[in-house]
Amino acid sequence: MHMQQNLLFRSIPAICTHSVWGFIPVYLKHHINPVKHKILHMSCQLILQSKAKRCGFLVNCLIETVDNSNNEHQTCHRSGEEISYDLYNESICELCAEGDVDKAMRLLSEMEALGFHPTFVSYSSLIDALGSVGRTLEADAIFQEMLCFSRKPRIKVFNTLLRSFLRKGLLRLADKVLMLLEDLAIDRNLETYEILLEYYVNAGRLEDTWLIVAKMRRESYPLNSFVYSKIIELYRDNGMWKKALGIVEEIREKGLRLDKRLFNSIIDTFGKYGELGEALEVFEKMRREGIKPDFRTWNSLIRWHCKFGHLDTAIDLFNEMQEQGLYPDPKIFIIIITHLVEQGRWDVIDKILENMQGRGHHKSGAIYAVLVDIYGQHGRFQDAEYCLNALKLEGLQLSPSIFCVLAHAYAQQGLCEQTVKVLQIMEAEGMEPNLIMLNMLINAFGNVGRHMEALSIYQHIKEMGITPDVITYSTLMKAFMRAKKFDQVPKIYSEMESVGCTPDRKAREMLQSALMIVEQRHMPFFSPDVLLIFCIISTSTG
Repeated sequence: MHMQQNLLFRSIPAICTHSVWGFIPVYLKHHINPVKHKILHMSCQLILQSKAKRCGFLVNCLIETVDNSNNEHQTCHRSGEEISYDLYNESICELCAEGDVDKAMRLLSEMEALGFHPTFVSYSSLIDALGSVGRTLEADAIFQEMLCFSRKPRIKVFNTLLRSFLRKGLLRLADKVLMLLEDLAIDRNLETYEILLEYYVNAGRLEDTWLIVAKMRRESYPLNSFVYSKIIELYRDNGMWKKALGIVEEIREKGLRLDKRLFNSIIDTFGKYGELGEALEVFEKMRREGIKPDFRTWNSLIRWHCKFGHLDTAIDLFNEMQEQGLYPDPKIFIIIITHLVEQGRWDVIDKILENMQGRGHHKSGAIYAVLVDIYGQHGRFQDAEYCLNALKLEGLQLSPSIFCVLAHAYAQQGLCEQTVKVLQIMEAEGMEPNLIMLNMLINAFGNVGRHMEALSIYQHIKEMGITPDVITYSTLMKAFMRAKKFDQVPKIYSEMESVGCTPDRKAREMLQSALMIVEQRHMPFFSPDVLLIFCIISTSTG
């Protein structure tokens, strides 16, 4: 049975015209300040901008009326001399490698306006560069153009597009990529399966994960450390941490050496279930075997020590990580300052910032100072637009990860309007919102009890063609729990299961709590399916 039969699919255009901002201002206009009308279609204009420029420039060339703005783009790469076809392609590839996607797209516009079409390598470079910065729909447009000009893509291009779609949660578009692979008789490789496996595990799609593993076995792909690490994470996230550790024994029996990826999965499994001593023991064993811990190792240890109240140990690990030459991830920094702010330990926060600046990270350290301010010490950066402008003045280049960190910070503080504003500015900068950021928006509304807005974001996620994951449903359940709408929680849980997401431990605990409260209040009865779920959970946790 083909894999796409296990994926959700419906026919949608290659370039999706939905934009989250076409929805949010309309729905929230009675809840927050109205957004200017011109922003509603900003996303679509940005996505199609390069196409429009190319077409417009070509028409102007044909009628010999090139305007000044296009003429500037035409000559900025020429220096008074005609550029050859080969030089166009070389320049596009170089710009993509340097990460300057906008210049590469302008050069493509100029090239096509003169009647040239890029080579296979140029197309591939553009798709890879656009996908890496989250401009997924533009990457898809270039891919479709590539097909139109009979440039048959190789598996690497398909994998790039597949990874980009799945990072955004665009499961239906990912399904199209897989179907096209089969239509063109291009075989999937190990990377294709690893991309699918990573998505299914992270999205909590248990059944799809096992289907991928089974298919890899049938096609004689070796179960390497990546596959085993994902199986460990799958067991971990579904409350079966002893089975996860059992995989380690299976690995040893097969004579496979534990590498960094496997060590990280084991450490994270111990940490998630509060076995911090064991996590540190595995960490020390990792170092004794000459394997250098990476960001994921340190982040996992710091996160779980914070979670279980060992804040001083977390700070020691945070400092040791920097001594090892690794600069902290802003996301883990948020976890530390959140706990320090709760305890009013501003002196410790100031000391951490001083240490970071003393290590020569002044420019990138600006984001950490801003995060501290958002969490309430001074309040200068409570406005998202002012905050982002300040980061630009510091010379920090804005990226999807920076927007994601700021949105998370505002969401944690319950600053819904500022979370929305961060996403608006992100779109205005030409970056598309992804499922992670939309989940944060649900969380922001949930934190302040605005469950109907949270529900509307969830509905819009589906309208955009994005497939919700287990985090989406868990966050939505939490929003309804906080709003004391306990009778709706089982319905969300049932929908999560119906679309193929396996509920995690947090979701199961929320369902059990909601059902107990509903039962105590003698609220209307539930369907037999919901009652059966309650009985199963009660038995498993009893």
